[in-house]
Amino acid sequence: MPITPRRYHITTFGCQMNKADSERMAGILETMGLEWSENPNDADVLLYNTCTIRDNAEQKVYSYLGRQAKRKHGQPDLILGVAGCVAQQEGEALLRRVPELDLVMGPQHANRLQDLLEQVFDGNQVVATEPIHIIEDITKPRRDSTVTAWVNVIYGCNERCTYCVVPGVRGVEQSRTPEAIRAEMESLGQQGFKEITLLGQNIDAYGRDLPGIATSGRRQHTLTDLLYFVHDVPGIERIRFATSHPRYFTERLIQACAELPKVCEHFHIPFQSGDNDILKAMARGYTHEKYRRIIDMIRTYMPDAAMSADAIVGFPGETEAQFERTLALVRDIGFDQLNTAAYSPRPNTPAALWENQLSETVKTDRLQRLNHLVGQQAMERSQRYLGRVEMVLVEGENPKNPRQLMGRTGGNRLTFFEGNIDDLQGQIVAIQITEARAFSLTGRPLVAVAAS
Repeated sequence: MPITPRRYHITTFGCQMNKADSERMAGILETMGLEWSENPNDADVLLYNTCTIRDNAEQKVYSYLGRQAKRKHGQPDLILGVAGCVAQQEGEALLRRVPELDLVMGPQHANRLQDLLEQVFDGNQVVATEPIHIIEDITKPRRDSTVTAWVNVIYGCNERCTYCVVPGVRGVEQSRTPEAIRAEMESLGQQGFKEITLLGQNIDAYGRDLPGIATSGRRQHTLTDLLYFVHDVPGIERIRFATSHPRYFTERLIQACAELPKVCEHFHIPFQSGDNDILKAMARGYTHEKYRRIIDMIRTYMPDAAMSADAIVGFPGETEAQFERTLALVRDIGFDQLNTAAYSPRPNTPAALWENQLSETVKTDRLQRLNHLVGQQAMERSQRYLGRVEMVLVEGENPKNPRQLMGRTGGNRLTFFEGNIDDLQGQIVAIQITEARAFSLTGRPLVAVAAS
């Protein structure tokens, strides 16, 4: 076998699941003896962990690949790979488009990276996109943070939203066992991590593929059960979860979040559209009325809970009146944060083939109008923090101001304040809020801490 290259770099696009996958792949590479390179141009093994949820993200990947493919002509020992959703979607077609590639690997194969790279080192061009059962991974990930960490609880997605490529590229739902999840969290707690985000493409589906039905007829393994099971892990002080689906969101889950003190008062529940006909065309499986009832129920149990969501404008056939219903839902609910996107046709999805596509001009106009409303609402929601004392988990220094530290409230508001990182990193600090912006806060510690 050729000598294993010394340095690696992973460039990550897209969602939290991709970030978690990249951390695991980095852990595997370091187990193999490779070292992290901050500069991709200094790396001997270069991986792009890709996203195909929107066309612009995919095109950015091809732009990066083109530059590195030219580099490989002068540096033939460079190992060039594409992982993630573009890899799964394109498969061998990627090799025809970028013949300099050594490895094309779908997200289900992230835990197999060492085996696949060893094949590459033996001189093979490798494509790994076949559906497989995801094996439990015991590799220690290379975490980007020393305070917060992702923990996958369910891979894949069984939904069939007509605009979404995820089920085709991430495969069917596969839940990890509660015991494996708790074991990973216990290890993280022992390492000093304070906050865990439980991850799933559709996290409310957790456990429905695991065996076992309770005598009451209720599933034994649900996200709610998992929260109770892992809540007392030593060292872990905060628990979050994402991403939820309105079709499966239950009152029992809300009750658990209200009851369990470590679970943060923040819910991310995409609604995508405020119009029922568009929701039906999207195959989302709920109405805007049901979505509103979920939010009302959350606010009954947890009046101050922060709400965030995802929304798509310009879906095929969307009329101005239907778009106005999305605006109305946003106005009525008052989100703390809303991730917005103009509809982008994706390969192998039903909606991409429909003839009633909207123009880019219309989509851009609607996106701008929605974003304007989102900014106004976020600013209004932020005002409730002024003068309050918020408990902030200190994550690091403000990269734009080294005198300031930054962290997040339980409601996921980014918060800045002066302090010494050596004293406070990983601590939960009482901060009195003195300034509120649309998406962040500034405050002062109630106990004076010398700034570095």
